[in-house]
Amino acid sequence: MLFNELKLIEPVLKALAEEGYTQPTPIQEQAIPPVLAGRDLLGCAQTGTGKTAAFSLPMLQQLFQAQGGHKQQHRIIRGLVITPTRELAIQIGESLAAYGRYLPLRHTVIFGGVSQVPQVNALKNGVDILVATPGRLLDLMHQGYIALDGIRFFVLDEADRMLDMGFIHDVRKVIAVLPKQRQSLFFSATMPPEIQQLAETILRDPQEVKVNPVSSTVEIIRQEVFHVDRNNKPALLMHLLEEENMPSALVFTRTKHGADKLVKVLQRNGIKAEAIHGNKAQQARQRALNNFKSGQTQVLVATDIAARGIDVDDLQFVVNYEVTNVPETYVHRIGRTGRAGASGSAYSFCEEEELPYVWDIEKLIKQPIPARMDHPFPPSFPTQKPLKPAPKPKQANESKPQRRKFFGRANARN
Repeated sequence: MLFNELKLIEPVLKALAEEGYTQPTPIQEQAIPPVLAGRDLLGCAQTGTGKTAAFSLPMLQQLFQAQGGHKQQHRIIRGLVITPTRELAIQIGESLAAYGRYLPLRHTVIFGGVSQVPQVNALKNGVDILVATPGRLLDLMHQGYIALDGIRFFVLDEADRMLDMGFIHDVRKVIAVLPKQRQSLFFSATMPPEIQQLAETILRDPQEVKVNPVSSTVEIIRQEVFHVDRNNKPALLMHLLEEENMPSALVFTRTKHGADKLVKVLQRNGIKAEAIHGNKAQQARQRALNNFKSGQTQVLVATDIAARGIDVDDLQFVVNYEVTNVPETYVHRIGRTGRAGASGSAYSFCEEEELPYVWDIEKLIKQPIPARMDHPFPPSFPTQKPLKPAPKPKQANESKPQRRKFFGRANARN
């Protein structure tokens, strides 16, 4: 199927063609027609499946057609997208700019961690679509700069990550003031009970779309685990960067301190590296991401929350410098590569304490992660998963007669 078969209008198709897009991804193919028809949508999809376009394209078209195809003199916010991280909000804004370049619609992006003055000025000038993180959205609502009574199109993106980051309470506050008559789209990579309950409160008779379940998102990515002692991890990373001839690599640590420490080690060894995490100012985070995208920085070291929403074209290498203790997070991490059907490699450095984390990940993805044995820093610990002890054989006079006798006495007393 091609985009021109999805009943998209000519200005949108022209913008897509200029971006080099001709064929929709599975979620775009499944989601765009019902959304254009006015249906609510429940999308279960990982980052990297093309879901931003799946909601951006029909939203732009719906809002454009609702105003009769004319430029409005007095703009009110009619489209709202809530997303968990600043980086993802910025990227959604970039997508709206690209796909809507030939439409008379205006959008802006608001998020915390930076001065609100430019954001407030943009709002005062009037916008049709607002992309926001929950905290800054509520803050500017309370200050009277944002009114949501004109919302016709609402998107909640990465709902499960909202839950992980503690934003669900804020999201509920926003939903409470939205107009009842609206079209709503809800996206989440996983559907735990609290997220299912939230979806039920937002959506009306939704079309359900599900692509790339957790167990299959990793199938096209080459995965390997390197068992290594903790103190040898820096040397192993530098060895791999050279041996694999990596032009760029996204490297994950569990902590902000660990990210900064690793960057210093890499820089001392002549490797251009930067860190991205929650303690960094927004300008510094965006600068680091832009440097990585442009190739000025070879290694971007990130924590999980900061990396959410990082979308780098043709990223081939992800390194789990520290293995996460949350198996689903592993899937999100390695999903930064192998996007849109491209190939990618994910390497995990596993020290002794992290062995159970790897075993939990293998259970989730339903496949073993091959171990690379030929690296120059072999571990000093055993790496095999311990076998479960054989069940103890029962004795002939054990338990059953005793239980019958006990219950017999109990019944006799009743």
